[in-house]
Formats: sequence, C-alpha cells, structure tokens
Amino acid sequence: MNRFFGKAKPKALPPSLTDCMGTANSRAESTDKKISRLDAELVKYKDQIKKTREGPAKNTAKQRALRMQEQQRARRAPRPFCMEQANHTVQPLKDTKTTVDAMKLGVKEMKKAHKQVKIDQIEDLQDQLEDMMGDANEIQEAQSRSYGTPELDEDDLEKQHLMKFKTHS
Repeated sequence: MNRFFGKAKPKALPPSLTDCMGTANSRAESTDKKISRLDAELVKYKDQIKKTREGPAKNTAKQRALRMQEQQRARRAPRPFCMEQANHTVQPLKDTKTTVDAMKLGVKEMKKAHKQVKIDQIEDLQDQLEDMMGDANEIQEAQSRSYGTPELDEDDLEKQHLMKFKTHS
C-alpha cells in the first residue's frame, strides 16, 4: 500500500514554550543590537548637536532618537516575560505527569510481583515454621530434664538457704 500512496510524512512537533522563549530572547537580543546601533547614531547626533547651536532642530533630533529606542524596547520586552510565566505554570504540570506515569509503572510492577506471591503458600510456610518451633521447644524441654534431683519449689529452696546461712553464722 505504501508503494502506491507513499508514507505519511511525520508531523512536526509544535514548538514548546522553551523554544518560543528562546526565539523571543533572540529577538530581544537583536533588538538590543539595534538599540546599540541607535545609540551609536545617537552619539553621532550628539556630536552634531554639540557642533550646532541650540534650537528646535537640535531638540527634535534628540527626541526622535530616544523615542525610537524606547518604542523598540517597549514592544519586545513583555513577550519573553509572559512566556516565562506560562512556562513556570506548565513545568509543574509536566512534572506531575511524569510522577503519575512513574506511579502507573510502579502499580504494574506491583501487580506482577503479587501474581508471583501466593498467600496460601505463605500461610503454609508459617504453619510449618510454627510446627518446627514447637518441635524445637519440645526437644529443648526434653534435654533440660533433670535426672535424680529432687523437685523443689521456691519455698523449699529458701528454707535450705536460710539453714545454710544460720549454720555458717
């Protein structure tokens, strides 16, 4: 099918705010260059003004140069600021989307892990461990039995202790 109609050209991505900000900043830089050229012209005008005598022609030249400079700055200065504000608004949303994507991936991984873990097997293992611990306790009790020694309670032991103490005194 592609032989007859060809492949669709990939769509170019729309420019991002960062791209727009870069373009606006480059425009602002070019404007600053123009302004510096105007400043150079202004210096020429000032030199001419110094050489000419006071009058309306001198004042008009000064005002015209200053107005041109201020107009160019005023036209381009707000644009980058607005785009920076929009970028500061968009960036947290992008970060949130990245976080949500990571959370989704985490949920998928947890589901895979839960499929591999069987609760019945865990309960069986715990039952086996409990049985083995009981057996180990029984073995220890059997080994700790005393043979040939009379069984004494605490009162009997205290009496014997007191008797030994009195005989030594």
